Amino acid sequence: LRTNGAGENSPALPLSIKELDNVYELPFSRAVHPNYEQSVPSMEEVIFSLTAQRGCFGGCSFCALTFHQGRIIQPRSKKSLINEARLIAGHSKFKGYIHDVGGPTANFRQRACSKQEKYGACNNKQCLYPEPCEKLEIDHKEYLEILREMRKLPGIKKVFIRSGLRYDYLMADKSKYAKEFFEELCEHHVSGQLKVAPEHFSNKVLQFMGKPPVSIYQEFKKTYENINKKLGKEQYLVPYLMSSHPGSSLEEAIEMAEVIRDWQYTPEQVQDFIPTPGSRSTCMYYTGLDPYTMNNVYVPKMSGEKEMQRALLQFRKPENYELVYHALQKAGRKDLIGFHPKALIRPRRAEFKNKSEKPKVSPIETKRKNNRRVK
Repeated sequence: LRTNGAGENSPALPLSIKELDNVYELPFSRAVHPNYEQSVPSMEEVIFSLTAQRGCFGGCSFCALTFHQGRIIQPRSKKSLINEARLIAGHSKFKGYIHDVGGPTANFRQRACSKQEKYGACNNKQCLYPEPCEKLEIDHKEYLEILREMRKLPGIKKVFIRSGLRYDYLMADKSKYAKEFFEELCEHHVSGQLKVAPEHFSNKVLQFMGKPPVSIYQEFKKTYENINKKLGKEQYLVPYLMSSHPGSSLEEAIEMAEVIRDWQYTPEQVQDFIPTPGSRSTCMYYTGLDPYTMNNVYVPKMSGEKEMQRALLQFRKPENYELVYHALQKAGRKDLIGFHPKALIRPRRAEFKNKSEKPKVSPIETKRKNNRRVK
């Protein structure tokens, strides 16, 4: 057991490929613990998913994953993954669908650069933020080969990717394998929806989050839509979004709501920022300072503001109307209340200037009504 000067356990050294293969090739029962008296619905997803690697060099400010698994990627071998896929295919409850082949980040399959082999992860810079490091070695070739071989195995109908796909890493790959991977991802590995994590649509907030600018997500979104159109597939992009992160005021929350409106997203689930031990975002939350620059950071803590920021991400929900209305009033954005195409919500009935005048219905509202009729 290694300890540091304070008597605390030091992080474990990264496992080699062989060591990680040995861990996942142990004779797991692939069943819930016998002490459970009731079934566990989520277990089916776990039973038929493969962990391809541990670790993440994404470096998101709010994520504590690097404290659990480290910044150095620890992959399993191609042979080990294929063997486990064969094992899954022979399971009595297997119906032909592997739910996931990935890890904390699906398309990280190797250490970020050769320097990590000798020196470990850099302590003064990130691999992907604010832009990909010049030493970063980007490669989708092996991951693509694994997926191709897995699709051909007897008894396997589909192989899906549901763990986080790092889209900025994919867009930074200019090799032919990235293009092939993107096309085959859309053709074979998306189950109707692909979930990715832009987290926010304000570049100001993204800087505090340690995430790439909105333009990278827009490029990814456009490419994804074009490939699906070419394939004749109706598949959707579902963004993970976070409200009330340090650096986000009502102004930035409204900015995100406007993008959601323009892109015609309807987020079903959003995450309110929660401090996680040891992260940069948690430090900003409690101190109001960016630990890297020591500059002041706005932190939404006022009564009701976190609720308003969360409601703005789901401004179409009737139960959020009052919160959104109050947020727009407080931010001086009553221009977003009305019947015009850019409005987020309608005005209250008492505010109609002429009650006899029929309000104009926006194209988005008309489309929504038509969709309801079809359903």
